[in-house]
Amino acid sequence: MKKIITVLTILITTVTFAQNKNARASIEVDGVCLMCKTRIEKASLNTKGVKSAVWNVKTHELKLIYDERKTNIDTIQSKILAVGHDVKDIKATDEAYATVHPCCKYRDEVVQDEHKGEEKHKEDDEHNH
Repeated sequence: MKKIITVLTILITTVTFAQNKNARASIEVDGVCLMCKTRIEKASLNTKGVKSAVWNVKTHELKLIYDERKTNIDTIQSKILAVGHDVKDIKATDEAYATVHPCCKYRDEVVQDEHKGEEKHKEDDEHNH
């Protein structure tokens, strides 16, 4: 009996420690501008257990710190999809995508090109100063 209790205690302890309260992850999220950045980060941070969410406009990488005891990547991704942004292998619904601002229509090549032009201007301005 004592052996069974010891084994159970070890298993429960292992399961408890297997869930990290400061888990780090990185996921790819589509977007084109600072409005997208705000929307993506807000959706992530409004997910219970997410402590930090930083999305990079150029690389489309969302870096997360979250509590695995309270949430997981699937839940975070579903919140991002709900506000209209595609994640690596999953597209947001057309209804969700339709809610993003016209300048944020990242699936539209014209919008992508317009934002690339803005980035080029910013880079030129930085080099000229």
